[in-house]
Amino acid sequence: MAKTYYDVLGVQKDASEKEIKSAFRKLAKKYHPDTNQDDPSAEARFKEINEAYEVLSDKEKRSMYDRFGTVNPQAAGFNSQPGGYGGYTRTANPEDLGDFSSIFDSIFGGARGRRGGTTSRVQDMPFGTRGFAMDGSDITQSAPISLAEAYSGTARLITRTGRTIRAKIPAGAATGTKVRLAGEGEAGANGGAPGDLYLVVEVESDSSFERSGDDLTTEIKVDMFTALLGGDIDVPTLARTVKLKVPPGTQSGRKFRLTGKGMPRLRDPQTFGDLYARVLITVPEKLSDEQRAAVENLRALF
Repeated sequence: MAKTYYDVLGVQKDASEKEIKSAFRKLAKKYHPDTNQDDPSAEARFKEINEAYEVLSDKEKRSMYDRFGTVNPQAAGFNSQPGGYGGYTRTANPEDLGDFSSIFDSIFGGARGRRGGTTSRVQDMPFGTRGFAMDGSDITQSAPISLAEAYSGTARLITRTGRTIRAKIPAGAATGTKVRLAGEGEAGANGGAPGDLYLVVEVESDSSFERSGDDLTTEIKVDMFTALLGGDIDVPTLARTVKLKVPPGTQSGRKFRLTGKGMPRLRDPQTFGDLYARVLITVPEKLSDEQRAAVENLRALF
């Protein structure tokens, strides 16, 4: 069975206009000759994709193609020549490009492309040989950091195209936070703008603190006597050690909230989350005979 325009774009015959446009954009970018200079078959594939889209993106031409398997050359304004999927070959007519031109501008740049490319308008170039500007692709790279670095903010040195770039990672960054380095991605083609480099932060686990959003939780060891009678204990934070007053009769597992001792908020680093100190009561592992007797007497009293 001969390949149809729908086969060329990889869509079903009942595909919507949106699906056809989306398929065309992806394939046109993939097979553009300027980015496939080592593949001689790319240009032919690129022309097939163009031809298919020109017909299927036009309601009248698509309707005629669906009915007859071709487009009436005289009615559609094409030279009647054998060949091609629809039984004709394209004559480069600026008036026929219409939305097709704007699609290419949005994909490859052009005089009105999103990054301000400077290539000639599509209509000024021979069909199938246009040197469209293509913006470079974005690059994503992971950036592992410690929790302490996430608390205070840090930097990473990135090497790109022989240059060393200092990337600042802000205080309060969490796993998944993206740091954008504009213009440090892949180079563009035919004058297209370069892509961006994105560092994706990965905050490593910490042995002392658990993180949940901007809040932290840590375990604090409290001896049995302080838990019974109350007293002051030291609580570590990512900034410094602070004092916490433990009330008499504190139970193991109880949490104390230390307001503003958690992580800085990413978009407001002058404010902080909270730190929760979870009590872990400790008991002596070994007792002398005298100590054991004293504890036995205490147990008897209770």
